[in-house]
Amino acid sequence: MDNDQNKIFEFNKKPKTNKPKAELEWRKYTKAFILIGLLLFLLITTLLNVFIVKEGEYRVVRQFGEVVKIIDEPGLNAKIPFVQSVTTLPKYQMTYDVSEAEINTKDKKRLIIDNYSVWRITDPVAMISNAGTMVNAESRMEEYIYSVVRSELGQFDYDQIINDEKSSRGSLNDRITDRVNELLSREQFGIEVVDVRMKQTNLPEENEQAVYTNMISERQATAQDYLSTGDANKNRIEANTDREVRELLSKANADADVIRAEGEAEAARMYNESFSEDPEFYEFYRTLESYKTTVNEETMIILPSDSPYAALLQGITE
Repeated sequence: MDNDQNKIFEFNKKPKTNKPKAELEWRKYTKAFILIGLLLFLLITTLLNVFIVKEGEYRVVRQFGEVVKIIDEPGLNAKIPFVQSVTTLPKYQMTYDVSEAEINTKDKKRLIIDNYSVWRITDPVAMISNAGTMVNAESRMEEYIYSVVRSELGQFDYDQIINDEKSSRGSLNDRITDRVNELLSREQFGIEVVDVRMKQTNLPEENEQAVYTNMISERQATAQDYLSTGDANKNRIEANTDREVRELLSKANADADVIRAEGEAEAARMYNESFSEDPEFYEFYRTLESYKTTVNEETMIILPSDSPYAALLQGITE
C-alpha cells in the first residue's frame, strides 16, 4: 500500500519538475528565431534600399512623389526605406527617329522629309517637372523639329533641296538644331538636341512619276546642250587645226622650192665648171646618163653603125 502511494506521488511529481525546463527551452529557441528574423529583415531592408549609380545614367530619388535628389556620379548610395523611391534616366546621347512629314517648298512643290535627331537630358529635374516622362519630352522635341524644318525648307526651291551640287544642307542642319534648342530652352524641358539630320527626301506617290519624267526631260535637254557645245568646239578645233596644217605645209613647200631651186642652180654651176674643163668627158657622161632613162631589160634599140651608142656598146672608145 505504501509502495503504491509512493509511485503515485512520484508520477504526479515528475511532470511538475519537467514543465519549467521545457518552457525555458522553448523561450530560448523563440528568442533565437526572432533575432534571426530581425537580422534577416534588416539585411533584406538594407539590400532593397541600397542602389548603385552606373556610368552614363541619372538616379532620381523621390520622396512621396517629389524629386528630392539627382545623383549623377557613379557609386553606391542609399535611400530611406518605405519613404523614398529611385528611378533611372539615361545620361548618354540618344537617337530619335522623327516621323516623316510633308512640306511645301518655296516653288510650291511637295516633299516628304524623313529626319532623325541626336539628343540628351541636361537637367533631369526640369525634364520631370515640365515634360513628366521621356516619351513626352521626345514628343515635344518632335513637334519643334517638324515646325522648324517646315519653316526652314519652305525658304528653298525644290532643286536646292534634292540637288547635291546646289544643296546647303550642312548649314541648314545647323540652323535647325540651333532653332530647336532655342525653343526647348525657352520651355525649360531640360533636354538638348545635339544634331538634326535629314535621312532622305521622298516625293508624294501621286506626283512622283510626273516629277521623275520632268527630271528626265531636263537631264536630256542638259545632255543635248553639252553634246551640241562639244560638237561645236570639235568643229572649231578641227577647222583651226586644218588651217594651221595648210599654212605650215604651204610655207614648208615654199621653203622647199626655194631650197631646191638654190640647190639646182648651185649644181648647174658646179656641173658647168666641171664639164667645161673636159668637154669630151661631159659628152661621155651625158651619154651614160641617157642610158639610165632609155635602156632597160626589155629595150630593143636599132642603131646605125656610126652611132655613138653603137660604138660604146661595142666597146669602141676612140
